Amino acid sequence: ARTTPEATMGVDLDGEVPIVGTELYDTDFDAFVEALGAAYEKYGFVILRNHGVSDALIRRSLECSKEFFALPAEKKMEYHLAGKGGARGYTAFGVETAKGSTSHDLKEFWHLGRDLPPKHRFEAQMPPNVQVEEGDFSDVTRAVFAALDALGGRVLEALAVHLGQKREYFADKVNEGNSILRVIHYPPLVDPETPDADAEATLRELELAGGHVRAAAHEDINLITLLLGADEGGLQLLRRDGRWMEVNPPPGCVTCNIGDMLQRLTNHRLPSTTHRVVNPPASRAKIPRYSMPFFLHPNPDFVIETLPTCVSEQYPNRYPEPITSDEYLQQRLREIKLK
Repeated sequence: ARTTPEATMGVDLDGEVPIVGTELYDTDFDAFVEALGAAYEKYGFVILRNHGVSDALIRRSLECSKEFFALPAEKKMEYHLAGKGGARGYTAFGVETAKGSTSHDLKEFWHLGRDLPPKHRFEAQMPPNVQVEEGDFSDVTRAVFAALDALGGRVLEALAVHLGQKREYFADKVNEGNSILRVIHYPPLVDPETPDADAEATLRELELAGGHVRAAAHEDINLITLLLGADEGGLQLLRRDGRWMEVNPPPGCVTCNIGDMLQRLTNHRLPSTTHRVVNPPASRAKIPRYSMPFFLHPNPDFVIETLPTCVSEQYPNRYPEPITSDEYLQQRLREIKLK
């Protein structure tokens, strides 16, 4: 069960999420496996450096994101697909709500999925992407999708070995995965001209008016999430002792965390850690925040059935009933009010 923010003991400013050099994948794969496994079993999070996603692509994707979200609201709504649960295209500010929360998050976002050829067997679960007419947004986000998909595959190879499986265990289970690149804009919470004292009052009003934060405490649905470009702080994870811990990756690094599907597959050996994006202090509340999480999903027909290597007398199977990844996804989308 999740520990609620109200039950926490505060924020741990001293602990740090481990940083792992992704070059180990090529130079010392066993060390890569060991480093990732230890970090994930402790925190459910790791920070990846030397990950192979070019700095130029990261910079350009941020520029294109700023250009897209600066479009007039009515123009952005032309890219919204009604009745699709936000699976593709634009979702407006104030729609998504975290599981178990009654307050919507303070963000707007864009969803890009995997491009499929015509009459593909998964076209019912994975609709076509929406093409943005303005600028290079669509081309650049597709390049980011491909880069993070490849990086996620390398992480999963290491996790497969850590879990006692063949290195290629995940390869044919994610090659047509229902993965999503989400481009998020958290708008400024106060007008840039607002004095700091008034900004503090506005932030207090937001919290009192229903606890609205940039992203309420939640867990991710998918296998793993790879996060790029959180240029403004605010990301926190919930430690096992009930304290929140700041996640502050060095510039250009990728933060990678375990999702609920992998937690279920591994019988909680790899934990899906609760995390949130808190509102900034008054001095930073005038600044927008942009980030790009890549939610790596398995193929829609993949059956999430607990790995035998993760079950023992000490750790009995928590999930004796298997479920397909698509069935699980649809359940969770209804819970967060995107269906």
